[in-house]
Amino acid sequence: MIYVWIAAIAVFVILELLTPQLVCIWFAIGSLGALIAQKLGAGEWIQVAVFAVVSLAMLIITRPLYNKFVKNKTVATNSDRLIGMEAIVTEDIDNTEGKGSVKVAGQYWSAKSSNGDPLKKGSTVTVDSIEGVKLSVTEK
Repeated sequence: MIYVWIAAIAVFVILELLTPQLVCIWFAIGSLGALIAQKLGAGEWIQVAVFAVVSLAMLIITRPLYNKFVKNKTVATNSDRLIGMEAIVTEDIDNTEGKGSVKVAGQYWSAKSSNGDPLKKGSTVTVDSIEGVKLSVTEK
């Protein structure tokens, strides 16, 4: 049975290395626990129980930590990264006429005033949100 647990460890570690997320590291650790139990003279059913208990315990312990420290570390890579940035009004913004534009992060965007107030060319504004292809901004 020793070779079964060694093979299981190898397979689970290889699968883990091939995936970008934690998928089966818990089973590799469970297999290691079962291998240790086998070396200590435990029967097959005890080894399988140790595998199941250790795997489940590792899943319960490490999954929340993974979600807290790794999974939620997303970086805005598209236009949503503009939210909160400063922009310069390049064309007067008037919501009633539906005109206006700003320059933010080296790009020109159509813009509207978040609160409806007209904004003059040259004003410094903050990007509040993105609605379609138009930024919603407020004056600083």
